[in-house]
Amino acid sequence: MQKGKIFVVGFGPGDRDHITKRAVDALQQSDHIMGYKTYVELIRHLVTAKTIVSTGMTEEVSRAQQAVKQAEAGNIVSVISSGDSGVYGMAGLVYEVLIEKGWTEATGIEVEVVPGISAINSCASLLGAPVMHDSCTISLSDHLTPWTVIEKRIEAAAMADFVIAFYNPKSGRRTRQIVEAQQILLKYRSSETPVGLVKSAYRENQNIVLTNLAEMLEHDIGMLTTVVVGNSSTFFYDNKIITPRGYQRKYTLGEEKQIWKPHQRLKKEAEPWALDQETGVAKSGFERIEPIKKNLINNQSVKTAGIATLETNLKSQSKFEQTQNNISSLEMARMALACITKEPVKSEFLVQQSIESIFEFAISPGVANKVITPKQMQVIAEIVGENGTFEYTPDHRFYVKIPTENPEFIVNRLRETGLYVLPIGDVLNVKACDFCNGEKADSIPYAEEIMDSLGGMKLPKELHVGFNGCGMACYRAVFDDIGIVYRKKKFDLFIGSKPVGRTAHAAQPVAEGIAPDALIPLLTKIIEEYKQNAHPNERLFKYFKRVKKIGQFEYQDMSCKIKIEEAPCGD
Repeated sequence: MQKGKIFVVGFGPGDRDHITKRAVDALQQSDHIMGYKTYVELIRHLVTAKTIVSTGMTEEVSRAQQAVKQAEAGNIVSVISSGDSGVYGMAGLVYEVLIEKGWTEATGIEVEVVPGISAINSCASLLGAPVMHDSCTISLSDHLTPWTVIEKRIEAAAMADFVIAFYNPKSGRRTRQIVEAQQILLKYRSSETPVGLVKSAYRENQNIVLTNLAEMLEHDIGMLTTVVVGNSSTFFYDNKIITPRGYQRKYTLGEEKQIWKPHQRLKKEAEPWALDQETGVAKSGFERIEPIKKNLINNQSVKTAGIATLETNLKSQSKFEQTQNNISSLEMARMALACITKEPVKSEFLVQQSIESIFEFAISPGVANKVITPKQMQVIAEIVGENGTFEYTPDHRFYVKIPTENPEFIVNRLRETGLYVLPIGDVLNVKACDFCNGEKADSIPYAEEIMDSLGGMKLPKELHVGFNGCGMACYRAVFDDIGIVYRKKKFDLFIGSKPVGRTAHAAQPVAEGIAPDALIPLLTKIIEEYKQNAHPNERLFKYFKRVKKIGQFEYQDMSCKIKIEEAPCGD
């Protein structure tokens, strides 16, 4: 079979003038195009692919998996990203999927990452020159990175006076991160620090706002906005944001008379740390403080500072001359700090971010039980500790995130207390009423059997099985993907609700009077069919609508179009 190929294409801001020729060539060579639906629309006019697959914002993994699958079948596939595909784009995910399958460059399918203009570059060009000096990008989305880690990165960048470009600053549900980022920055930077807000750079709805750090939140910020925050030397000039590159310490821009002419900037008098023009060797930058170093050797405060060994190494002029070239600027800084503080200076002061393994799972006291005992709460509190999080969900469960290297110990500890420990994500969840505090107990064993046999099953998309213990159906099981209602010692079955949106509807009633011993086999058959045939990230109601039949049950359209009446005032 002919080997396929994957192009991972960064197409820049989105307009035709800022996409590279190589990116266009890759798109036009491809049999399949895969990407986030908004991005697909931006490049649709450039492609001739026989299939174009557009999916939602959080479906990156499935896109990468599908791309690999198509390439393994001999097709040429383009996976697209706006900006640069290697900067918060799809390149890393494609490689991760390939690596998981044992891919090697020598024997596997060919992969080409096609670079594009990243958002920090396109936005900077519209703002002026805000990233002329050291800069960094930080994504404020905590979907894949714990917020505690993001906070540390913001703090570090703020302390180091980086120009910062914030990606993914805010979404409909995620609003607090940009507020907390501003609060961190205000600890280290002036409230007047220039800030640029660029939405949809080089696209039809492009919008640019120049503001400052104190007032930035008074303006509209969303997922399509890149927030560029200047450093301590960034300034406004004629509707532009400019960050000097540092030449001001070499010669003063704008002055009629320069202290140092441009061609004299690298003279030793101007920059003693610069390259020696005769030898080409870099100077240490500390030649002018040699007398201070000599005094330090004989200074008693050096001993009290905990660096007495330095005196031994440097106690003679000849020894000093031998060792001066081996002393780094870092060691000199430590010496100076020790003399000022009169305290020992730790050599291990560099901060490094450790990589934590985060264990995510759900816990529940049971299918028919919603009461957690004090003992269970105590164990949960001990396990979550100071570094974990513990959140109650609308599904009557607790969602737990814990940094740990031993998830098996945690699972066993919780299960010993009688708690269900369940996977989260695209799995089957069983949601049940409390059966009137267990008084209507006839159907409880069937709900528990569904949980034990099907709960946690990996599926194309998260699926909820709602279970009501009587015909009142007060737990609203008919608004779950699969609804089960126990009535007259038998079961009624509902499939395919759409609980949100303007076309929201209850699940379709497909059967009533199902015998108890037939319920689990029937559910298993329906769920296995969905698991085998649904597209990645395709919800059950979408699958039912697409295939028109699940098992022996025919699809019926349960949605209705809502006509919005005009208000009496005519507005």
